Amino acid sequence: MSSSSASTSLAPPLQRLLLQTADAVQAVREGQSLTAVLARCPQELRPGTQALSFHVLRLLGAAQAARAQLAPKTPPPKVDSLLTVALALLWPAATPPYADHTVVDQAVSAARKRAPASAGFVNAVLRRFLREREAVVQAAQREPQGEFNHPPWWIERLRQDWPEHWQAVLRANNEHPPMSLRVNARHGDAAAYLQRLAAAGIAARALGALAPQAVVLERAVPVTALPGFAEGEVSVQDAAAQLAAPLVVQAWQDLPPLAAGARVLDACSAPGGKTAHLLELADLELLALDTDPQRLVRVQDNLDRLHQRASLKAADARDTAAWWDGRPFDAILLDAPCSASGIVRRHPDVRWLRRPGDIAQLAAIQAELLEALWPTLKPGGRLVYATCSIFKAEGQDQVDAFLQRHSDASPVPVQGFTGHLLPLADNGPQAGAGVSVVDGFFYALLIKN
Repeated sequence: MSSSSASTSLAPPLQRLLLQTADAVQAVREGQSLTAVLARCPQELRPGTQALSFHVLRLLGAAQAARAQLAPKTPPPKVDSLLTVALALLWPAATPPYADHTVVDQAVSAARKRAPASAGFVNAVLRRFLREREAVVQAAQREPQGEFNHPPWWIERLRQDWPEHWQAVLRANNEHPPMSLRVNARHGDAAAYLQRLAAAGIAARALGALAPQAVVLERAVPVTALPGFAEGEVSVQDAAAQLAAPLVVQAWQDLPPLAAGARVLDACSAPGGKTAHLLELADLELLALDTDPQRLVRVQDNLDRLHQRASLKAADARDTAAWWDGRPFDAILLDAPCSASGIVRRHPDVRWLRRPGDIAQLAAIQAELLEALWPTLKPGGRLVYATCSIFKAEGQDQVDAFLQRHSDASPVPVQGFTGHLLPLADNGPQAGAGVSVVDGFFYALLIKN
C-alpha cells in the first residue's frame, strides 16, 4: 500500500477508513477478533479497513508507546485509538502508506467527526511526533513491546522456548506473508500450474519436494484471478499446512501408505483445507468433525468446489459417545485448537487478543482431545497431532507428556515434517529463499502399537 496506490486502491476518503480502522483496533483491544469486526464493516470500506488494520496491528506496540510519550494522560478510548492508528501510519517505513501531511489532515478531519473537542489535541500530538519523530521512535523501541510489537508475556515465552531464534521469529511475525496455493493433485502438478499462472501474467514459483503441490505467488491476487479456482483445480493454503495430509496418508519409514477406502477422522476440520487435501491425495472414508455447525458449512463449501465428498458432523471430538459409532479409525488427523502463535503474520490481531493464561487452557483442551481420540484408533493406526503454534507447551511438550501416559504410543520422526516448524527464512520447504514461505506449525506422527 504505497502513497501513490493508496488513493486508487482504497477509493473511500481516508478519514472514513481511519475511523473504521480506529474502531477495529479498539475492538481488538477489547477482545474481539478482527475477522468478526471486519464482517460488520460496510462492504465498500472493508478492503481498505482490513489493509490499514493489518498495518496498524503490526506496529501497535510501538504506536502505543509513542502515544504514551506524547500524551502521558490517556485520552478517551475513541480518541486514543484514532491517535494510535495515525501514529502507526506515520511510523518510519521504506514505503510510507500515505504522505505525512495527508495522514495528519485526514486524522484531524476524522477527529472533528468523532470528537470535535479533541481535533486540536490530535493535531498537536501528530505534529509534535513529526517534529520529534526520530527521538520518539528510538525511545519507543527501548521497550520490548515497542521494539517487537508483541505483548511482553508473548516475547518472554518465545525467548524461553527459542533462545536462539526468538528475535528472528518476532521480526518475521511482522512481515507480510506470501500467498501460497495448493494444486489439486487430482488435476495436475505444480509445474503445469505454474505455466497456467505465467500465461495469466501471475508470477509464482514452486516449493519443491517437501511440499510438491505448493506454489507461492510473487504477490497476492484475488482468488477469482486464479486459473481453475472455481473448478477446484487449486486452493489457497500455506505451505506448512500442506504437510498434514501427506503425514496422514503416505508411507513413512516402516509405515505403508493408507489403503484405498481407509477410515479416517479429521477431528477439528473447519475451515476444511486439510480435509480437502486428504481427499485429493487418497480415496478415503472420511469423517470430518467440528464443534460449530456454521464452520462446517464452510467445510462443505470447500468440498463442493473441489468435487469431494466426506461425512460431516457437528460435535465436540472429546465427547466420543455423541459421535463415534465404535468402528476404529485407520488414521486420525487432530489439528487441535491452539493459540495460533504460528500464524500471526496472517492474523496480526491474535497476539493482542491472547492472554498469558490462554496457553495453559488451550494445552488442557489439546490433552483432553488426545486422550479422547486415542481409543478410537485401531492398533497399528496412525494419529497426526498438529497445531499452528510455535509455543512448546502446545507442541513438543504436549506430545512428550502424552507419550509418558501411553506406553502403546510411539513417535515416528519424519525429517522436515515433524517437530516445530518456525516461520523463518532459513526454515521450511524453501530454505535460504531470503523470506519465510511457511507459517509456524507443529506436527507429530504417532503410531498405536
